Formats: sequence, structure tokens, C-alpha cells
Amino acid sequence: MTNGFLTRRLVRPLLELLRQGVTPEKLSLSIALGAVVGLIPVIGINTALCAVIALIWRLNLPAIQLVNYFVYPLQIALLLPFFRVGEKLFGARHLAVGLEQTRAMIRTNLWGAVRLLWTTTWHAVVVWGLAAPFAAVLIYVLLVPAFRRVLKKTHAAASVGEAPAAE
Repeated sequence: MTNGFLTRRLVRPLLELLRQGVTPEKLSLSIALGAVVGLIPVIGINTALCAVIALIWRLNLPAIQLVNYFVYPLQIALLLPFFRVGEKLFGARHLAVGLEQTRAMIRTNLWGAVRLLWTTTWHAVVVWGLAAPFAAVLIYVLLVPAFRRVLKKTHAAASVGEAPAAE
């Protein structure tokens, strides 16, 4: 069921963009950046950031946003690991993430809670920023040849299906 869903909602739309003329390089870069930016450990900025990147670099906006939306569950799952690695990297105070601990921290010292949340978030963003370029390059390098093969097969299948030109 999941395979059918992913094929129908992610793979087919991306392959259709390729068939419509988006180059393998542009599509791969759109996917790589959509995935990487979609994982930034700051909730709520991914969509706007992906749109700005797509517009500035003239990437495929539907592709970058589609991938951005698909990695959202992974973004949530990676928040805590990014927080913890950021704490270790900077030797920062451990953030109690539970709802009750956060409420108690806010009630006790609102400004201290805001500072701790801000510090934890920017530490996590630094960790993301260190890992993101490597992940983007890896995704791009893996996808470009795969999309080129798909495009080559598509063109080969189309030329076999064509009738010979009449003279």
C-alpha cells in the first residue's frame, strides 16, 4: 500500500516532470534541495525557503515543494537528534523536550525558556548546515544518472513507437 502511494504521489509526478522537459540535472537539484531544506530543524520555514531557492536558482517549484512535503515526517523525527547533536557540539545545556517540562520551564522563567529554545534551535541548525551540503550532493549525484537512464529509455520507447516518416 505504501509503495503504491509513494509511486502514485511522488515517483510518477517527478517522472512526468522529466518527460515534460525538465532536465535530469534541474530535477535532481530540485529534489536534492527540497529534501535537504525540508529537513531543516526549524518548523514552518521550509516551504518559503524552498520557494525562494527555486525562484532564485530557476529550479522546478513543483518538484522542490513535493519533495519538501514528503520529507516533513522525517523533519519531525530528526528534530530531537539535531537538538542533541547540537547540544554536544556546543557543550550546551540539555533541553527537556517533554510538554510538561517545557510548560514548567516557561512558567518558571519565560525569558530563560525562550533563550534556551532559541539556543537549542540555532545549534541544531548549525548541525543541519554541516550535514546538508553532503546530503544534497549525495542525492544529486545519485539521481542525475538515474534520471538520464529513465529519459534515455523514454526516448528509446518513443522512437520505437513512431511510424517511419513518409517520403
